[in-house]
Amino acid sequence: MSKGLIIVESPAKANTIAKFLKNKYTVKASMGHVRDLPQRELGVDVAHDFEPVYVMTDKQKKVINGLKEDVKGVDTVLLASDHDREGEAIAWHLLKSMEKQLEGKQVHRIVFNEITAKAINSAIDARGEIDMNKVDAQQARRVLDRLVGYQVSPLLWRVIAKDLSAGRVQSVALRLICEREAEINNFIPKEYWRLEANFWRGELPPFKAVLEKWQGKKLEIESEEQALELKTNCEKHSAVLTQIKRSSRGVEPPAPFITSTLQQEASKLLGMPASRTMSIAQQLYEGIELGGESTGLITYMRTDSTRISSDANQACRNLIKDRFGEEMINSSVRMYKNKNSAQDAHEAIRPTDPFNTPEKMEKFLSKDQLKLYNLIWSRFVATQMQSVRLAVTKAEITLGDATFVANGNQITREGFLKCYPHVNIPLGESIHADYASSNELEHDAIDASQHFTKPPARYTEASLIKELEARGIGRPSTYASIIGTIRNRKYVQMEKKAFVPTNLGNDVNRFLVDKFDDVFNVKFTANMEEKLDEVEYGKVEWRSLVKDYHDQLQQLISAVDVKKEKSAFVQDSGIACDVCGEGKMLVRHSKNGEFLACDRFPACKNSKNFKRDADGKIHIVLPTQLDEACPQCGAPLMEREGRYGAFIACSAYPKCKFSRPITLGVKCPDCGTGEVVQRRNKRGRNFYSCNRYPDCKWISNDKPVAIACPNCGNPFMFEKYSKAKGNHKLCPKCKSSFE
Repeated sequence: MSKGLIIVESPAKANTIAKFLKNKYTVKASMGHVRDLPQRELGVDVAHDFEPVYVMTDKQKKVINGLKEDVKGVDTVLLASDHDREGEAIAWHLLKSMEKQLEGKQVHRIVFNEITAKAINSAIDARGEIDMNKVDAQQARRVLDRLVGYQVSPLLWRVIAKDLSAGRVQSVALRLICEREAEINNFIPKEYWRLEANFWRGELPPFKAVLEKWQGKKLEIESEEQALELKTNCEKHSAVLTQIKRSSRGVEPPAPFITSTLQQEASKLLGMPASRTMSIAQQLYEGIELGGESTGLITYMRTDSTRISSDANQACRNLIKDRFGEEMINSSVRMYKNKNSAQDAHEAIRPTDPFNTPEKMEKFLSKDQLKLYNLIWSRFVATQMQSVRLAVTKAEITLGDATFVANGNQITREGFLKCYPHVNIPLGESIHADYASSNELEHDAIDASQHFTKPPARYTEASLIKELEARGIGRPSTYASIIGTIRNRKYVQMEKKAFVPTNLGNDVNRFLVDKFDDVFNVKFTANMEEKLDEVEYGKVEWRSLVKDYHDQLQQLISAVDVKKEKSAFVQDSGIACDVCGEGKMLVRHSKNGEFLACDRFPACKNSKNFKRDADGKIHIVLPTQLDEACPQCGAPLMEREGRYGAFIACSAYPKCKFSRPITLGVKCPDCGTGEVVQRRNKRGRNFYSCNRYPDCKWISNDKPVAIACPNCGNPFMFEKYSKAKGNHKLCPKCKSSFE
């Protein structure tokens, strides 16, 4: 008989831990939460102090029944779910679900930051009890989110469209995106001019300097007239090098990853969505098979602490000595300060063993696993490496009353960049040391160039996560689900990897801001996060927090006039109904987007697809009749638009229901028989597959085009976009790219 039973969340985690314990303990998985609020009802007893009503699905019941059998044969049960609010709640739900079976047994809570033999055994030795403050904080968040979802979302259904949702945090994230888009649309560019010239002496390499001051005062050039006047004045004078300053400064490596910074960097550098990043990080944490042994490669990936243990720091410094040389180790152990709101339950995200280098792990990891592990490993190792040293030069050149300035940085010590090169250090101008020997300079014609101020950039996943974190909205562990929800609800769409609110998203945001501004604003939401932290610290009782929020929410809900609000979100297209001849076509929303419908519905069920031109004018999209007969009934075929994209169908529908997808003129690269078609998934995202599915299951997220590769002759290429290259075509065979 084993010494006891350990219960974790996932089978992968269970398998890894079991191998460390040498049959001392049986390790089982709860498969996540074992009970939760019901899916199709509120599940909160408001009248009885907001008591949550927890239920089990059939799947959860099966898991619990299995665990009850496992419990029978042991004296000790260790609850080993993740060391955060969600994990603490899972441990508590396990305890409550098996109260009868656990009577008379030793039940303890164990927590660990990494899945290694040392960490697991230390956790078993340091076993404790469930932290009810953490459980209460999780319950408070869950109940608050449920109250919003089940009480505000129905208003959206009645006012705008069915199947919409509001969320305590997601709605604030949507608000940020909509407000940024409004800021961009309302932005008025401001003209400014820039004067610059190349300066040199003899054979020395030239450098560029920019006009910054006039008569010793900062200068803003607002018009062409002013720019040309200054240019003429400057060209009357000789250039004099009046000052050259040289100094040095250091650049420290960035802190090790926390959840939010990992999501940001993975998005920017690897192009990984936050959800994908967290999924891969989970795999690396729970355990990877390394030559027959499963071990966790990174520490827990849901953390907002930059703390690193002394053992890990020492291992890192030993690795640097072996790999880069002793001279690359920082003189002292570098520590990083947490922000005030950090919970510090876990260390930062780091490799469990830095000697498991990316090169050693390559054969055990998938392509994406290796990319993310390399990013985590290199960021961590960089923390204990020497800083980058820069030689800083500033030169000032006068031409009469004008002062031109040139700034330059030269890297004199590469430091941590050898390991983590992803820190942007602007170098500016290279100003040779010999310029200090004389003040005489020559210059070419002064260039006057016109510029305009630019609007703020749209949010990307990385910048939105950064903004949410900076404003204290949500928690790092929730960012991926927040972004996923607003995308899945079609409140936003992606353009060049940036969020653009849809018309539906703008309407939802307008309604929520207008009627629920008191609770769906940045300050209130950030303050609520602080109160949830206070629940965790035992300073606030969770039910009183929920009651205060609920009472405020009810006041706002009761003030909404649904009939009045509904009319405010209906747009007259200016087009008469061509079926009944009496009604007019209105713009309406659905979960699949906008459409036109007769205002006499349900008496008239006429509906049309439409598109807006650049001026926002509405144009009905009519099915395109093809010069081809239906193979089943002989009626003309037509190209139509459906919820999953364009397709070809019989014009005699619904009498004849023949249809087929539209091919792209590219042979399937897998089977070579079928042709590639564009499809749309339930989330509205396009993908490409073989028209012989399910016989052929080839699939791609990139659009293939029937253009042969100029390099290798492959019959098609993929349309791609990247920040560096913009829109381009990539050959899947030889990996050549073309504009």
